[in-house]
Amino acid sequence: MPDRPTATGASIALDNLTVAYEGHPAVHHLNGTFAAGSMTAVVGPNGAGKSSLLRAIAGLLRPAEGEVRLLGVQPRDIAYLPQQAEIDRQFPLPVGDLVAMGGWRRAGPLAAIGSALLERVREAIQAVGLTGLEARPIGTLSVGQFQRVLFARVMVQDAPLILLDEPFNAIDERTCGDLLALVHRWHGEGRTLLAVLHDLQQVRDHFPQALLLSREKVAWGDTADVLTPEQLARARALAEGWDAHAPLCEVRPH
Repeated sequence: MPDRPTATGASIALDNLTVAYEGHPAVHHLNGTFAAGSMTAVVGPNGAGKSSLLRAIAGLLRPAEGEVRLLGVQPRDIAYLPQQAEIDRQFPLPVGDLVAMGGWRRAGPLAAIGSALLERVREAIQAVGLTGLEARPIGTLSVGQFQRVLFARVMVQDAPLILLDEPFNAIDERTCGDLLALVHRWHGEGRTLLAVLHDLQQVRDHFPQALLLSREKVAWGDTADVLTPEQLARARALAEGWDAHAPLCEVRPH
């Protein structure tokens, strides 16, 4: 298939990254690198800037200061799976068409759906256990079924860099297990994965790397070293003491 990305070589460098809403910081002076082929959970208290970080990496939020540098990958090669609450499920779209949208970033939204893309859609729907539901309107699906559809769309996109925002929230245990297996499969293929997660035991069991965020970096590295009681307590204290209306401060040196 022409012009498909390789599954290796995608890394992300954050240089003094600050993301803000209406002039108030959501992520503050973040520096570091997500290495190519790494599998990192982004964790932290509510309102810690986790989703804002993913949106900035995906190019959906412009940094207030600093930058996101994509290394070995182009913006079109990012697969971004948002939270379900951000998606309008009332639009009368069948499962197969939503999954096929994973191919639009390469072919363009006006391109005809060829046999190769149709085969990728078929394989993806089969991989997530939804064979036979291709014509089902997405608005009739359960939460777990719809999340399987979104994962199938990511599979069709075939991106070397995958961003998942709360991918296992409010889904049943079986679906969670099936989707975690897909995440491990992607990791085994050399793709770079970032996932915003709340279940710390799930992070410990499945994600080798973790970034503990509380508007600013608390800890970043091997999961066992990051998710310590001391680091988690520090993250909570930072979140409780944060002034949500504070103005942006001066740029800090790298």
